[in-house]
Amino acid sequence: MTRSQTSFDPTHRDTPSGRELLYVLLAVAAAVPGVAVRLTGAHPAPALAAFLFGLSIVGAAFILSWAAEVVQLDIAGGLALAILALIAVLPEYAVDFVFTWKAGTDPSQAPNALANMTGGNQLLIGFGWPLVVLLATWRVKRLHGKGVRVGGADDQAVHLDRIQSIDVAFLTLASIYGLHFFLRDSLTLLDAVILVALYATYLWRLSKAPAEAPHLVGPAARIAELNQTTRRWVNLAMFVLSAGVILLVAEPFAESLVELGQAYDIPEFLLVKWLAPLASESPELLVAALFAWKLSARTGFGALLSSKVNQWTLLVGTLPLVFAISSQSFSGLPLGVEQRDELLVTAAQSIFAVAILASRSMDRKEAWVLLGLFVAQLLESFYVSIVLRDDYNPAGRIGVAVVFLLAAAWVLFRHRGQLRHTVDEGLRAPIDELIKEEVQ
Repeated sequence: MTRSQTSFDPTHRDTPSGRELLYVLLAVAAAVPGVAVRLTGAHPAPALAAFLFGLSIVGAAFILSWAAEVVQLDIAGGLALAILALIAVLPEYAVDFVFTWKAGTDPSQAPNALANMTGGNQLLIGFGWPLVVLLATWRVKRLHGKGVRVGGADDQAVHLDRIQSIDVAFLTLASIYGLHFFLRDSLTLLDAVILVALYATYLWRLSKAPAEAPHLVGPAARIAELNQTTRRWVNLAMFVLSAGVILLVAEPFAESLVELGQAYDIPEFLLVKWLAPLASESPELLVAALFAWKLSARTGFGALLSSKVNQWTLLVGTLPLVFAISSQSFSGLPLGVEQRDELLVTAAQSIFAVAILASRSMDRKEAWVLLGLFVAQLLESFYVSIVLRDDYNPAGRIGVAVVFLLAAAWVLFRHRGQLRHTVDEGLRAPIDELIKEEVQ
């Protein structure tokens, strides 16, 4: 089945109606405590505050992700998946923008401005992509056995449609551009123009794809069963509710992470890099995992792939704009040694990821390698900060980047020419040609 043939069947539900309603109520309930704390002006202990505000972001992000899935019914063309991915990561944008805005008037906040972005990117590829591949291949093997391909996955790998070479192509360009941030002392407005233009071109390219009905699961499928007028009003209410919650708690959540680090002598950068993305990215990862569980692995993986593209282009590109407005200057967002090294690691990981996707597939072995490298760098970060009580270990971070780049070089050497072919197709091949190939 091709992406354009995917359809939503309103007579079929993946979960019982009562359970879907319970999921929505749980998400709303999770969002309430942090909002209540913010509106009442209470000041709980830093750990409790971080938990409550983070929980509110998780709840709001789930509501936002369901609304984003349903809105695909009203968006024509291959643009739908990119819009879904963009909306799904708005909580991460909110947290990043808070730190970047503060950095405009308080230089001490500059190190945190990119922490959530780099952590979220590394989490997305290092944990999210392998999660979808390993879960989907296990489900196919368990339910259908060897040699059967369902929803883009067989028992060994997840396979992308040919049209998804567009995502791989633009991620490749953004990753190559991002490598040189390691040599810079700031992200400038010129970077903003280039990266935002790259994302706009990506959306323009996708907008030429034909319309397709999405495969919806869980609460999103239940909402889609409503008549068009009711569905749109419900969807609008979900967008307004989730956006309101995120706007209310994003700033106190960011501040609580800083206070938590100060109270327990934990590096702020470490908390912002790993704890904040767990709140902002978790709904997106869980939705992708649900798609994999429901044997729609290509849809789940495609959403995470598109999220990576928009984070590595639009998100990075808008940070210098936010900083310029806040600082009322044209100076770029400052990059210290730690931020430059983290950007290098993020870019190197992205290069390795696109090297793997040059064949428009990711198998179980490649997923395990990505996951293993992610766990290794996670342990390295915590070992240096918590055990050695060292603020930062530049040799360790650069070492991680070198490992990613060497792994990418090995993959590209083994599959010479594949990435160039995929990028060329993604950038130049007519859309009609890209959608001809049928992937089971």
